[in-house]
Amino acid sequence: MTKYEFMRWFTLPIMPVLLVTAQKDIVRLVKRTKQNNNKFSILDVGGRKSPYTVNVPAEITLLDVPQENNVQEKLNLGFTSELLDKVKNVRSNINNIIIEDMTKSTLSDASFDAVVCVEVIEHVEEDDIFIKNVSKVINENGWAYFTTPNGDYIKNVPPNFNPDHKRHYTRQQLQELLERHFDKVSVKYAVKTGKHRVWGLKSFKIKKPWRLVKSIFGNIVNRFESKSIEETEHGTAHLIAIAYK
Repeated sequence: MTKYEFMRWFTLPIMPVLLVTAQKDIVRLVKRTKQNNNKFSILDVGGRKSPYTVNVPAEITLLDVPQENNVQEKLNLGFTSELLDKVKNVRSNINNIIIEDMTKSTLSDASFDAVVCVEVIEHVEEDDIFIKNVSKVINENGWAYFTTPNGDYIKNVPPNFNPDHKRHYTRQQLQELLERHFDKVSVKYAVKTGKHRVWGLKSFKIKKPWRLVKSIFGNIVNRFESKSIEETEHGTAHLIAIAYK
């Protein structure tokens, strides 16, 4: 475990709820499907330095598009050479890094045990091709884990507008999209919206102790607020889907 991975493990309980939820879900899925001592491989699509697969007991391949425009730079999207070097130095479970558009995938069929796509598909114009290619690279009986903004409640319109989001899916839309390419799909709502979630999303800065305390407090409270809301459409920030082959 590297210093970075130790700090991620140590501070996980005070991190934003989506990060905590996704990482715990992914670890649970790996442990449930991993056979004996066999190596388990995950393709983390759109992962960049992806904190969601830090310390996950699997061999991780990160895949993302290159950072090519100002919008991507402003929103911290895509790979840069500097980021690649940093990721290689701080992560011990990284098996490979691929700079590629998943809608134009050159990866071999059935080459991974699972795929993780956290807050990615809302950025993809050709979403059906994207999901088709995700499904193709997964081994038989494998799974894919997705999160995306909850389009039943959060609309991508001004003033709260993300210029790189192509759409926000409703639960039904996401279910139908995934069912075209997977045998079994489960979609649920996750993460309560509100001031505590907003506080928790502020970056941690040691030099600003009050802001640090406020962020930690917001995340802790939001974790309690976000319990048992899997069927709650109103007031939830994300959709989480697990799709099985």
